[in-house]
Amino acid sequence: MIGQIEGFAAVRQMGRNRTLAFKHHAWNLSAFLFVTLNSMEDRYSWSWIEAQGAQAAEAWNGCAGRLLPAGPRYSLKEQRKRENAYDQALRAFEREARRAPRTRSERLLAQRRIVDAFPGFAAIALGLEPEAVQLLTGSFLPVGTQLARSARGFDATLSMADIIQALRNAWTACGLQALLGQPMELTASIFAYSMLYPYSDNCLDHPGLSNTQKLRFSGRFRQRLCGIQLSACNPREAAVWTMVQWIEEQYPRLHSPQVFDCLLAIHRAQEESLAQSDKGLRCQDPLDYSELLRITCSKGGTSVLANACLAQPRLTPEESQFAFEWGVLLQLGDDLQDVLEDLRRGSGTLFTRAAAQGEPLDSLVLQLLNFSQQVADRMDRLPNGTGLLKGLLRMSWRSLILMAVADAQAFFSRAFLAELEPSSPFRFDFLRGRNEKLTGRQALYSILFDAFLEAAPDEQTGLPLPRQSFAHAGFLPAAEPGSLSSSFA
Repeated sequence: MIGQIEGFAAVRQMGRNRTLAFKHHAWNLSAFLFVTLNSMEDRYSWSWIEAQGAQAAEAWNGCAGRLLPAGPRYSLKEQRKRENAYDQALRAFEREARRAPRTRSERLLAQRRIVDAFPGFAAIALGLEPEAVQLLTGSFLPVGTQLARSARGFDATLSMADIIQALRNAWTACGLQALLGQPMELTASIFAYSMLYPYSDNCLDHPGLSNTQKLRFSGRFRQRLCGIQLSACNPREAAVWTMVQWIEEQYPRLHSPQVFDCLLAIHRAQEESLAQSDKGLRCQDPLDYSELLRITCSKGGTSVLANACLAQPRLTPEESQFAFEWGVLLQLGDDLQDVLEDLRRGSGTLFTRAAAQGEPLDSLVLQLLNFSQQVADRMDRLPNGTGLLKGLLRMSWRSLILMAVADAQAFFSRAFLAELEPSSPFRFDFLRGRNEKLTGRQALYSILFDAFLEAAPDEQTGLPLPRQSFAHAGFLPAAEPGSLSSSFA
């Protein structure tokens, strides 16, 4: 069972035997009472994760065979109007990038012009009301900017893609903060957990590494998550150890053991997901549907559950279930987005399994859209979070799925695409074309990305950076360009 490690065991024993606890640990009465009460709370053991995963799998299977759920529908005229607004904004962004702002004042001016242009784009292209635009620009955007500045301050070698990957997680965590009744802000632990994705998650998913290399890193990472102090062997470990330290400083293990239950749970789920490659599409004995679904639910569910615990460590059963199912939804959405790449790698997911068997993905996407609706309904029952935020999250989940379909049209029947396309504010060919255009102009857009890292004199540049761990271990990011983003072994 996850969490049954040295230190945690002592905490549990204290709740059962007061005399023994006081004799061996000599903790004062207030600490003892806290630990006793804390030990009565639900903990996220692996058996809890498996039970929650089975429940999520049942919910997913229950969405099979359903029709396209109700949602907005757009005429061809409306889609073209939105596409024109999209292209107009895109041209404005590219003009800013081609100006190549070099000085601080030029970069700050570019920031201002882009932010000022966003409301007009969002109102027409996305159909957002002013209050929704303000939520994006006044809450989510500052969190993203602070994370990007902090990430580059911590490690100047991180790529734009690395930071955006961390940013996606941080935005999920901040959305959870509001849904759990907390102020939306980038905390040290949310930053640290988000940064574990480019530093550790990508290592376990890296196709160029052997499983021996992955498991060696993963085993040491598990030890560090258990609270064992290890000396870093390379820049990657030094970065990961520092991120764990940040989480420990905000949530001491004694007071918030459930936080580390969640971190150990997602680590175990990531290790189990290696079987998606080991026993993937090219294996003589590939994983069956039920095992692929179990791994998907565990991996996705634990990811967002950890975010929820970092946003608010004391979760109700309803909040825990919602966070877990949101994670499953996002994992399924990611698997749909990555279907072509996963097929090339031979990685087994629900979507590559169907595609490899020559089945169109129509029914799986209908199932995913219905599952998204079910998760949104569960979100609506949470007592916290405004209707405005919940509406934006609903829209973002639906957009994730529709954009993935647009990029992978070859895997769907023509009849299904014709039925689904009016649900999108943009035509599928338009979305695919613009996505290809953006992919081909990464260098241009990185100029704008760097401009947003510039802070005004009265702005906070980022979180305080604990560089001591690197200095102590002999690893300084700036001294070894590219080392932290490429050193996996």
